[in-house]
Formats: sequence, structure tokens, C-alpha cells
Amino acid sequence: MGLKNFITHIAAAFCLLASSLFQQAVAEDGYELWLRYEKLEQVPKSAPRSVVAACSDLSPTLDAALSEILRASASILGTPLKQGDRISRHALVLTSEACGATLPNGTLPNADEVGTEGYVLQSTLINGKPVTLIAAQSDIGVLYGVFDYLRRMSSGEAIADLDVISRPKTQLRLLNHWDNLDRHVERGYSGQSIWDWHRLPGYVDPRYTDYARANASIGINGTSLTNVNSDATVLTPHYLEKVAAIADVLRPYGIKVYLTARFSAPIELDGLATADPLDPAVQTWWQAKTDEIYDYVPDFGGFLVKANSEGQPGPQDYGRSHAEGANMLAKAVAPHGGVVMWRAFVYSAEEPEDRVRQAYTEFVPLDGQFAENVLVQVKNGPLDFQPREPFHPLFGAMPETPLMIELQITKEYLGFSTHLAYLGTLWEEVLAADTKTKGDGTTVASVVDGETYDYAYTGMAGVSNIGTDRNWAGSIFDQANWYAFGRLAWNPDASAEDIAREWVKQTFSRKPEVVDEITDMMMKSREAVVDYMTPLGLTHLMGTGHHYGPAPWVDDLGRADWTPYYYHKATRGGIGFDRTETGSDAVDQYAGPVAQEWASLETVPDSLLLWFHHVPWDYEMQDGSTLWQSLVAHYARGITTVAEMQSEWASLKGEIDSERFNQVTDYLNIQHEEAQWWRDASIAYWQSINQLPLPAGEAPPPHDLDYYKSLSFPNAPGQGE
Repeated sequence: MGLKNFITHIAAAFCLLASSLFQQAVAEDGYELWLRYEKLEQVPKSAPRSVVAACSDLSPTLDAALSEILRASASILGTPLKQGDRISRHALVLTSEACGATLPNGTLPNADEVGTEGYVLQSTLINGKPVTLIAAQSDIGVLYGVFDYLRRMSSGEAIADLDVISRPKTQLRLLNHWDNLDRHVERGYSGQSIWDWHRLPGYVDPRYTDYARANASIGINGTSLTNVNSDATVLTPHYLEKVAAIADVLRPYGIKVYLTARFSAPIELDGLATADPLDPAVQTWWQAKTDEIYDYVPDFGGFLVKANSEGQPGPQDYGRSHAEGANMLAKAVAPHGGVVMWRAFVYSAEEPEDRVRQAYTEFVPLDGQFAENVLVQVKNGPLDFQPREPFHPLFGAMPETPLMIELQITKEYLGFSTHLAYLGTLWEEVLAADTKTKGDGTTVASVVDGETYDYAYTGMAGVSNIGTDRNWAGSIFDQANWYAFGRLAWNPDASAEDIAREWVKQTFSRKPEVVDEITDMMMKSREAVVDYMTPLGLTHLMGTGHHYGPAPWVDDLGRADWTPYYYHKATRGGIGFDRTETGSDAVDQYAGPVAQEWASLETVPDSLLLWFHHVPWDYEMQDGSTLWQSLVAHYARGITTVAEMQSEWASLKGEIDSERFNQVTDYLNIQHEEAQWWRDASIAYWQSINQLPLPAGEAPPPHDLDYYKSLSFPNAPGQGE
């Protein structure tokens, strides 16, 4: 080889190596979430040229806002904005009432417009110079406004001629971490708990700051750090030091920390003889413990409590009510401005007639008895985060008690982290549901945000899907559920599709054809899961303990309402749970017009048919098919939809970076295989009951029922305690 050829060969090899290293450097693993701040292909003329904080004093929150702007502009525009102290043309101007604004009168929004957390984005003139103003009453409002502005810029939206006023419709917007102190996450599918309790407070993981940034970017302002199946150890001084270290990181981003309170803590930590909430010694213990917590964390938000449910201790152990238990804790946090969130997810050790009735039965008689700083936290449906449930009958039934909706971001019953299931559509369905408790238009959203009953406190909680996986949520698409929760908590009337598009633009691409394709996948994904798992109002058909895979045959657990059979009651004669007046009459817990609609076979929607009715296998559906034909068709439709999503995603090759593209491809393959498994195992069982042939053209399951029953998954992730 000649010298010239040798040099050419070496140069080519070097370029190939450099190219490979560059590709590795820019490879995406999902860590940046929706805060990737992808560079604009063309910088608009309206883009800012500098950033100014028009304040007499910069708080840590405003420092965080400025830091985010510099970080984002360096990425989106190719160079960070110049940071100055004088307002120049095309400046981005940040200011708030709280920071001692140094701007002309009339520049700041009034409190009636934006409240304590809202903001304005406004293209305006200051001293004759065109600027973009991000202004608020509070510094946290400014930070939220900054994230809104950057979201618009990152999505490629117009940032000229802005005139935006935004304020949250709910006050408390929390993540509930089901994280244990040993870092196991109950129902978590994305690694260990991000809270590294053993190394805290000496080592504070930088990831906590990125966690805070992500949450603040979507308006989340609170986080409950520990599992609702609680451990009193977190209330000890050794752990309160650790809690304080986390709180210090989250505070500049407007996020308060909350803790789960184990009701029996006075007994377990200090040997009291009782945890009776009316016992003076118990009340004194909780007051002292609460004061101690506030010594460590002055802005501690309060307690989240699961009591007298699934074996957790509570006031009923002493013959006291939920209100008496909650009010004891509420009295302890009240002097500090704290709240108590008391979960309405209860089912007793004694098996009730119909488990979905119990929360309503226990809590409605207590309406008006809770202290003013207590919120009752209610799951979206009356059972347990199933792929589809009717809205919870408590919404609208407790006008004197603030009800805080609880949603599950982690997909305990919707395929864990490997099934694409965008939950924005599920939550929109629930929030838009009309309770009719005060006539037409009394939506769940209007109850939750306080519009209907003028609650003193309002809020939404989301059971976190966050873990130590590099992509935070176990899969890229599960990040969308975290994002959608925050956006809906800010505005419960927002559109799930608009939120999906917003997320896609920031996460994958701004190209309209890519945005359309991925949004289409997301919008039909949850219904696909319902179709291949729990069609036509069926529910609770999953495997025991781990909740992984189909097991409708299970009927031999410690109590009937733990078993799938309890919920489908399939016999040769029919299938479904009769919740009309001829059965459990759970439908009567809803307002009259809703109850009438769902109680009648003439008007109940197909999607809730088997939730409220037990019908024969040959029952005629609205489209003229039999129930059995429709059931089998729904399973097939779910599988077909997943296949469509696979094809749509495959068409995007080259538009998405290879690492994320390949992971999603693999996960969709898993989803397709498991959707087929759900269909085959379910049909094998139903046929063993109804002895009916499959409709024409439908393939029989490839295995017999005994095969599906024999499958075992003792180490499935995220199992409960």
C-alpha cells in the first residue's frame, strides 16, 4: 500500500470512528424526558436575544428559572441567551411581585388573574422596547411560566405576539410514590426507588434535581415520598434528616414533600399502649411528632394515610370513624399549614356484599365531619385502577368534604411498562364523566377542581411510575403518562390528544407526519388494552399477587373478592356482575339519571355492560351480534390494534434515534405476544364454561386451558407487599 493510500485509509478509518463516537454521544436513552430541547432547524426572528430578571432579589426559584432558560436556549437556539441586568430589545423579562419587581406600574398581573401559582406570557413593550414578559405574583409562578414558554419554543410553536394567562385549577398536584425504605417499589416497573435512603443525607443524588425540574415543568407541586402501605420508621429522626435533604433539593422548584403516616406509629415507635385517635396521649404523641417533622422540614406538606384497608391499621381498630382518625392528624398539622389526605380506598377484613360499594357506604355518612384541612383521596373508579371502570360514585356525593382524585400513573393492570397504553384517554374519560349530582354538566373534573362545591382545598394525586431506570419510567411511552398527569392536574378539562401531541413534539420530533403517526398510536392504545384484557365491562381478571397476565379461572383465594371469578361470575348460563336492584344494587350509589341509564339493558353502554349486568352468552348486543360473538371480536380487535401500532412505529425508522426506536419496537413485540396470550387464555377459559364454539373464522387457542393455568410468574416485578 502506497503512502498516499495508507494516509487515505487511516483518515477514512478515523472519520468512521469519529462518526461512531459522535453517534454514541448523541444517542438518546430517554433520560432527558420531554426536556430534550431539540435544536430548531431555523431560529425565528422573534426568538429572544437576552434574558433579564427584573427583580431586586433573586430567590433560588428564580435562579432555577434562569438556569433552565440558559440550558434550553443553548440547546434550542444553539447558543445560550445573554444574561443581563438591563432590558434590551427582544429580551426575555422575568419578574414577580414577590421578587421586588423593578418594572413600570401595570406590568405585573393582578392576583385575581393568576393567583399564587399562575403567570402571564406577554409580548409587550417596556420603555419602548419589544420584549417577552414572563410575570407572576410569585417566583414559582415565574418558573412555571418559563417552562410554558420553553415548551412552546421547543415544540416549534410561534412565540411572537404571546398573550397567555394560565393558572392551575387545582391546588395540590402530587405524585404518590409507593416506595419502600429498602428501595423496593410496590407496583413499580422501572427499577428501584430513586430515593437512596441509605446514602442520604450525606450523598444527595443529582438526579433529584432533574426529578424536580421535570415535575415543575408540568406543574406538579408535591410528592409523597413513601408507600401508602407505610413504615413508621420514616418518622424517626434518622430518616427525617434524609427527608429534609430531599426537601432542600425540591424546594426551589415549588415542590413540597409529604409522608405517609402509619396509624399505629405511636405503638411501634414509642411503645404506647394504643393508637386510639381519641386518646389524649396519642393526640399528644402525634402533635409532638408533627412539630418535630416541621423542625426538619419547615414547609412539610402533611400526611397521606391509608387506614383500615388491606390490613393497614386505622381508627376503626378502636371503634372510631375515618373522620375521627383524620381529624386527629389534621389538628397536628393545622398550626403549620399542613393538610391530611385520607384515602377512600378501603375494604374491610370482613368480606362485603360487593366491594365496590364499600367506600361510598363508609364515607358518605361522614360528609361534613372532617376537619377543614382534610381531603378525602378517591380513586378514579370504585374498584382498583382497572383498564376501565365507571367513575367513582363518591364524586359529587360529598359536597362538604374536599375530594381529591387519585390516578395510577404506573400501569399495574395495563401491561406494566412494556405495553403501550397512553392513560391520558382514560383520565379524560373519567374527568369528563357527568355525575349529574347537581344536574347536567356536573363533571368529575368540576367536582375535583372545586367548581361544583367550592371546596377549600382541591387536588389530584398520581401514583408514580418513576424509578432508577435511565428512562425514568420503564419505557419511553410511559413517560407520557407522567407528563399527562401533570398537565391534567393543572387543567382537568384539558384535551388528552392535545397533551399527547405536545409530548410527542418535545420527546420525538416536530415533523407533522411523525407527530400525527405517534399521536394516533397513543390515542387508540388504551382502548386496545381494554379490548384484549377486559372487554365489555369485565374487570379484575389478572393473575394473583403480581397482577401479570390473565387468570379468570382463579376462585380459591382467602376471600372471594380477591378472585377474578367474584367479578365475572361466569356460568353456563351467562356472565357479568349484577349491580342493579336485583343484585348488589351498587348502581344506586350514582345520581338518579346515571343510575337509570346504567341499570337498564336498553341504555347501558356496551363498555360497562358486564360491570353492571349478568347476561346470557347469547344476549343480543346493540350491533345485533351475540355477547359471545362480541366478546371474541373485542379480543381480536385489541390484537389487531397492537399490530397496527407495530406497523405505524416501524414506518418511523430513521425518524427516531436507534436506541429509543429499538426499545419501543421490542416492547411492541412483547405487547403483541401478550395480547395474544390474554385472548387465547381467556377464550380457553370462557369456552370451558359456556361450551360454545368459536364464531366463524376465529382461530382456537393453541393450547388447552390446563396449559394456561400452569403458567407461573413468582418473580414478576412490582409485586405488592
